[in-house]
Amino acid sequence: MPELPEVETTRRGLEPHLLGRRITGVIVREPRLRWPVPSDFAASLLGQRIVALGRRAKYLLMTLEHGTVIVHLGMSGALCMVAANTSAAKHDHVDVEVDDGKVLRLTDPRRFGSLHFVSDDPHTHLLLATLGPEPLGEEFSGAYLHAATRGRRSSIKETLMNARIVVGVGNIYASEALFRAGIDPRTRAGGVSLRRCTTLATAVKQTLADALQAGGSSLRDWHHADGSLGYFQQQYFVYGRAGERCRRCAQAVRAIRQGQRATYFCPGCQKR
Repeated sequence: MPELPEVETTRRGLEPHLLGRRITGVIVREPRLRWPVPSDFAASLLGQRIVALGRRAKYLLMTLEHGTVIVHLGMSGALCMVAANTSAAKHDHVDVEVDDGKVLRLTDPRRFGSLHFVSDDPHTHLLLATLGPEPLGEEFSGAYLHAATRGRRSSIKETLMNARIVVGVGNIYASEALFRAGIDPRTRAGGVSLRRCTTLATAVKQTLADALQAGGSSLRDWHHADGSLGYFQQQYFVYGRAGERCRRCAQAVRAIRQGQRATYFCPGCQKR
């Protein structure tokens, strides 16, 4: 699934092509996404100028003159810019044409992504209203994480992935941040000290910043807005490396299941 670095990389790639452009056409070939695309979606966008392209958690926010389009890429969705005469493939479900002849195309093989047009404040939408702070923002700190985890019996890995606690820290980056912080992912969240919460908050920020610098991860068929792949995958310490030697201590990386998701960690470097 595209996580925060992938979505932010997509946003940065699309922004120069979309900012200030006027929408001249909208084609919905397949409305059956995670939530059906409304029948009036195209009419709501047509003729409007794109005034900003933002991000909240793993959602892209395309601000128009009147309203906002909220985009989620789901498990395998991608957005890219193509020429207007580019033929649509099987999984190219939605096109948004702009006034310079280019097309913003949504490709989503699994159809787990979604598109929503809202006319009021997008942050009050049910998808965004209960989200926690951004991990790269000042609000997310060791003190905040420590306070938010008191009394929680769930594991620290699962808690990091709880969007009500902090947004955008998906499976890959939670495993990588916990490795950097030296914390066993099975540790009960409520038992992590303030000192270790501070170390972990810093590790989350560093992990995400490094992934952004590398352009995200080249996961399966995910790609950037220009079609290129990210390279953070080449820097993984533990994710996807079960049975391989730890890059720090040479012990074998272990894999377990937590909340129906794979978790990777080094039993030598990460302690409860």
